Amino acid sequence: MNIKSKLPNLGTTIFSVMSALSNQYNAINLSQGFPNFDCDERLKKLVASYINRGYNQYCPMTGAAPLVERLAIKIQQLYGIEYDPKNEINITSGATQAIFSTIHAFIHSGDEVIIVEPAYDCYQPSILLAGGVVVPYQIKAPDWKIDWKEFEKLLSPKTRMIILNTPHNPSGSILEDNDFLSLQKIVKDTDIVILSDEVYEHMVFDDKKHCSILEYPALRKRSLATFSFGKTLHATGWKLGYIVGDATLMHEFRKIHQFDVFTSNTPFQYAIADYLEDESTYLDLPNFFQTKRDFFLNSIEQSPFKYLPSSGTYFQVADYSDISDEPDTEFARRMTIEYGVAVIPISVFYHNNLDNRVVRFCFAKTEDVLQKAAEMICNIKRKV
Repeated sequence: MNIKSKLPNLGTTIFSVMSALSNQYNAINLSQGFPNFDCDERLKKLVASYINRGYNQYCPMTGAAPLVERLAIKIQQLYGIEYDPKNEINITSGATQAIFSTIHAFIHSGDEVIIVEPAYDCYQPSILLAGGVVVPYQIKAPDWKIDWKEFEKLLSPKTRMIILNTPHNPSGSILEDNDFLSLQKIVKDTDIVILSDEVYEHMVFDDKKHCSILEYPALRKRSLATFSFGKTLHATGWKLGYIVGDATLMHEFRKIHQFDVFTSNTPFQYAIADYLEDESTYLDLPNFFQTKRDFFLNSIEQSPFKYLPSSGTYFQVADYSDISDEPDTEFARRMTIEYGVAVIPISVFYHNNLDNRVVRFCFAKTEDVLQKAAEMICNIKRKV
């Protein structure tokens, strides 16, 4: 058969590549972003309870009512704003599905979508499949800040969407209040839709706060935000998330969602609704992950790596320029094979493979694993 690929230049994801290399060389996998510890036993018992009680058929396309109602309460408590659980919140099969469906709901052939690079790797393929044009804005080490005057220059009459990610994967940076105030001015009097990827909303450190796009009245009518239960509940394999947005935007989103997945795992939704009644399940996460970040950074303090502590996510970026002049892809490969610790090179998240000589570590691991990895990292020598 003569098959014409819709994504001819797309290869295997870096996560699969590095995890396979990690397995091949029996390295400690600090590359792919998932915890090596399990979710709460109470949550698993709640899931089993709903399965055994027969909650095993389709639930509404918008999500199980107890869960969307619980999320409306959570949003109001966290951000002081009200979203209608029936018309402005939707459960999805992971945040990636929410992102894909949103892009396909609003992007037509030739529409331009501005993304911030290094960018999570699902954005570009989703835009291309919708017929859109990717317009990258690059942030760089070590501060990973957006210059909004430069950003504004990328806007054109064809700009239909801006995709933001805060806390940002892979850099670990966060957008702050002044960023959103600048964004408000830029998009005023336009028809630009903003998609805000906020899956790490509960992983912000050093007494900083997560600024959600939902908090800004001037942005609310044009914005949708995606979130992840997988990240919040240490259950990435469940592939459950949700999306929040103005009713007009949500109406368009649901046109795609209903034919994309229609609905998501029923018993898990009811279990999560019960579990989230205890607010500490998510309010305690900043301290939980900051403790892991600090433990890891203290453990590699004597290594040749240079870093600014991550402000959010469960990732830490580190500069290896005192160790090697290799491209980051080669250095990440050698770290896995020779030093026994798998990491992610950052250049693969730029359209032009911009190389800042930095790699990404995932610290969502138990302390014994982080300690063992740190010992190996501290054995790496500075270049002569």
